Amino acid sequence: MREKITQIYDKSSLATKIRYSYTVVVIPFVLFLCFCFYNLWDVNRNYEDMINSTVVASEFSLDFKKDFDYETYLLIVENKTIAESNLNDMLNEANRIVKGLEEVTESEENGNRLESVKKYLENLEIYITRIEENLGKGNKYEDNIEIWENDVQIVTSLVRESIFQYIYYEVRDIQQSHEEYQNVFVTMIKSSIIVFACILLLLVVFSYYIPLSITRPIRKLSEVTAQVAKGDLSVRSDVKSGTEVCVLSDSLNMMIDKINELLDQVTKEQIRLRKAEFELLQAQINPHFLYNTLDAIIWLAECGEQEKVVKMVGNLSEFFRTSLNQGKDIISIKEEVQHVRSYLEIQQVRYRDILQYDIQVPKELDKFLIPKITIQPLVENALYHGIKNKRGMGKILITGHKEEDYFILRIEDNGIGISEERLVQVRNKIQNKMANVNEIFGLYNVNERIRLNFGEKYGISIESIYGESTIVSIILPCMEWLE
Repeated sequence: MREKITQIYDKSSLATKIRYSYTVVVIPFVLFLCFCFYNLWDVNRNYEDMINSTVVASEFSLDFKKDFDYETYLLIVENKTIAESNLNDMLNEANRIVKGLEEVTESEENGNRLESVKKYLENLEIYITRIEENLGKGNKYEDNIEIWENDVQIVTSLVRESIFQYIYYEVRDIQQSHEEYQNVFVTMIKSSIIVFACILLLLVVFSYYIPLSITRPIRKLSEVTAQVAKGDLSVRSDVKSGTEVCVLSDSLNMMIDKINELLDQVTKEQIRLRKAEFELLQAQINPHFLYNTLDAIIWLAECGEQEKVVKMVGNLSEFFRTSLNQGKDIISIKEEVQHVRSYLEIQQVRYRDILQYDIQVPKELDKFLIPKITIQPLVENALYHGIKNKRGMGKILITGHKEEDYFILRIEDNGIGISEERLVQVRNKIQNKMANVNEIFGLYNVNERIRLNFGEKYGISIESIYGESTIVSIILPCMEWLE
């Protein structure tokens, strides 16, 4: 039973536990108050009944004997007629008072005395009736005087004596009740001290246990969160007490699991990012590109084009300097534009018959950040998959403009373009909706690196009209270096 109560208490909410504490303290206090009030009411009721009884008895005139005897004498001597006499009224009033006394008295002895008084009053009625009959017959004065002296005066004396005894014993009961009331009052004081001590003891016990039952699970949660704050994600909360705290404990465990998942995801993303950057860097240091560039330099040197040789070697040096860039992953737009300019300068020497380019990136974008080697792979795609597959002079246009909190770079070529069916495939592969991305490795890598560095809402988009042009847009946030 005790274990069941403990389980119910442990599974209760914090608010319910607090209500339990109030209930445990309040119920004994309320019961004690009810007990005290009932005893006070009962004693007071008895006391009032006895007081009322004495008051009602006092209404029975102490001069009843004198008044009744005198009124009877006036009737006998015919100083008053039967109609003028108050004897019946006095008897009725006496009976009313006796009836009232019977209703309020609780003493059996006084009840017997009141029964005697009622019989006395009945006898007085009989005596008055006999006197009235004698008056009606006439010449019965001696008989009436005898009734008055031997019957009426004796009975009125008995009535007075009985009422005196009644009042005496009622007063005595009042005194006894007063003593009982004092005893009850003293007992109540003693009981109050005992009950107060018990309630105080309960308060001490519950003021320790209930707050402890509330703070202990919270303290355990605090210890777990402290461990998590230190980087220990292997800890788990095992709190089972309190509905709200259990929910909080489960939520904390879920949060720790989610943090572990996110850390694993971030680790994997970082590995993917580094792998993508490494593969992209390897792609840029393409042996064929290097061989072809060196062959072009040799060819220019043999033709005596020294200035072009110097310029081409400078562009090649600048191209690889930006590609390596001391291991930095993020560079400024200004550096990225210089990198792609070096690349286009080199390629224009090689493809001077089919390639023209124009870079119109405004100076206000120079300070913003971009992942290293972002524009160059897109320009390379425009050259090899767009312009080279179309006869005639080709042109690559690089532009840029700023919006509210982001900017857009566009690489536009007037090459062969992409068919609608192929364009859908390329877009899906860029968004990693198709498994095989090797054939668009450059585009996928650029988009993935932008998303990993700046978020899912940034990246590249492609628009193309087959046979006319292709536009690749790069969307990036307006972020600057923090000094």
